[in-house]
Amino acid sequence: MSTSSADLAQVSTLLEAQWRRLRAWVGATVDPDLGGQPSVLDGWTTVDLVAHLGRAMEALAVCTPAPSGTVPFTLAEYLGSYPGRAQDIAEMTRELAVRYAADPLRYVDTAAAATFATLASLGPDDVVVQARRAPVLLTTMVTSRLVELVVHGDDLLRSVRRVRGADAAPDPVDPEALRFVAEALLDIVRARTGADLEVADARTWMRLAAGRSPYDVDLLARGLRACSPSDGVPDLGRMLPVL
Repeated sequence: MSTSSADLAQVSTLLEAQWRRLRAWVGATVDPDLGGQPSVLDGWTTVDLVAHLGRAMEALAVCTPAPSGTVPFTLAEYLGSYPGRAQDIAEMTRELAVRYAADPLRYVDTAAAATFATLASLGPDDVVVQARRAPVLLTTMVTSRLVELVVHGDDLLRSVRRVRGADAAPDPVDPEALRFVAEALLDIVRARTGADLEVADARTWMRLAAGRSPYDVDLLARGLRACSPSDGVPDLGRMLPVL
C-alpha cells in the first residue's frame, strides 16, 4: 500500500491490526519478572515500554476537531517535534509505569479503547484535528500512532530476545504495518532529498530511520536501494534518524 494514496480507512485498519497483534503479544510475553528488566532503550525498562504504548495511543484519543482553515503539520513536521520533547516523554512514561505498576495492561487497554472510540467519532472524513503537539490531518495522526506501535513493538521484541534468547518470542509487528511505516519514513527522505529510492528491507530501514541502529552505509544499502540500477543510495548520515 502506498502511503501517499492510503486513505483514513486503510490506515485505521492497519492501526487496528497492529494493535491487536501487539496487545496479544504483550499479554502472552511480558510477565512481571521480565517487565523489570532493562529494555534496549537506555534508561527504560520493558514495563516502561509497555506503559508508553498507552501514552502513545492516548495522543490520538485526546484529539479534537481543529478550527476551520487550520493548516496541518505534515508527518515529517509532526515527527520532527519528538526530539525536543524526548526527556519529557521519558519522564512521563516512567510516571505512568509507576502509577499503573499493579496492572499496566489495564491502563493500556483503556487508552486503546478511548483511541478507537475517538477515531470512530472523528472520521470517516480526513479532517484536521488538534493533537497535543500540533494540528494534523487525522490520517497523519493515525499514521504517527502506527509508527509508534511498529517501532516500539520492535523495541519490545529486541528487549525480550536479549533477555530470553534470539528465538524466545514471536514477532509482534504486523508485516503489512511494518511495510507501510517503512514507506512513510522513506517518503520523508524522498521529500527532503528528491532521491528516487525504494525500501529493500523494511525492518533494517525502519531501525535506521528510527535511530534504533547506528548509522552505517552498509546497513543503509541493505535497507534501501535506488530505483534505477545506474544510481546508488546517497549518504543520508546527516538526515538520519528521521525521528
